[in-house]
Amino acid sequence: MRRALLTAALGGILLTGAGCSDGGDTEDGAAPAQVVASSAPAASPAPDYSANTKKICDSLDKIFDTELEDFGTEIGKMIAYKEAKQADNAEKAEKAAAKQLRDVGARVRKETTVAQDPELKAAGAASATKFTKSAADAKFFDRIKSTKDLDRILETEMTNWLTPVAGYCA
Repeated sequence: MRRALLTAALGGILLTGAGCSDGGDTEDGAAPAQVVASSAPAASPAPDYSANTKKICDSLDKIFDTELEDFGTEIGKMIAYKEAKQADNAEKAEKAAAKQLRDVGARVRKETTVAQDPELKAAGAASATKFTKSAADAKFFDRIKSTKDLDRILETEMTNWLTPVAGYCA
């Protein structure tokens, strides 16, 4: 890429110089001015993180598919136990769902710490923190009493959890 830019720049300089001269001597007999190429370094291309990013995104997809499915199963149990007025079982299912969210956060953090792209690494840390924060939020679980609540609340939360990495993993 650098060679192509240098070639284009030099070609433009040569064409400009050729267009200004008729090939003859100047009126006062002075030699025509020569254009000297700048020795300023060309900007280096941005690093290519695409292969590493794809690998990490594939791992994240697997995490989101399996771990969030397990979270959904535990949340479903929690709702069923709440509706059946089985508080002890509902609490156990809530703890299991919270553990699943913590696990998702930990795995997202682990996968993205090896990202070559510093922005993906930061996005992964942000997503991981959001999963962990929700896992520790009793009010989050208390708001979910039915499948109707689950759909409404999880839609917002999923967007919140996934948004940081979604821009990198399309």
